[in-house]
Amino acid sequence: MAEIRVFYDREANAVTVWFGDPRQEHICEETGDEVILMKDKLGHVIGFEKLNYSLAETEQWKVAFETSAIQLG
Repeated sequence: MAEIRVFYDREANAVTVWFGDPRQEHICEETGDEVILMKDKLGHVIGFEKLNYSLAETEQWKVAFETSAIQLG
């Protein structure tokens, strides 16, 4: 089963999402708009980080995950 990990660091004002093994991180690439891609040795994106992301102290944080199947034919 695939696992997605989402971390919100209120002190650093950052949210990090991993959809691969963080231990496989080999290189990071800044894409602009304060987004950093984490890649493995083969160059596959295994996670990303959004900098300067913050919530008010009173806001609740919700994560929704959706999948969709593409039907051909």
